[in-house]
Amino acid sequence: MRPKCERCQESLAANGEAFICSFECTFCTACTGEMKNVCLNCGGELVRRPRIDGRHT
Repeated sequence: MRPKCERCQESLAANGEAFICSFECTFCTACTGEMKNVCLNCGGELVRRPRIDGRHT
């Protein structure tokens, strides 16, 4: 999981909200909204990234 938004470079917590495409390009919530849930890199759909809860390390 990438630690920063690929558009604005905002830090993203592993258990925080972020969005990814099928190639795991990663964006923050604000950028995802501005991009209308479309990845700038591949044109794919951005969906909510799974969260890591720390119990399964």
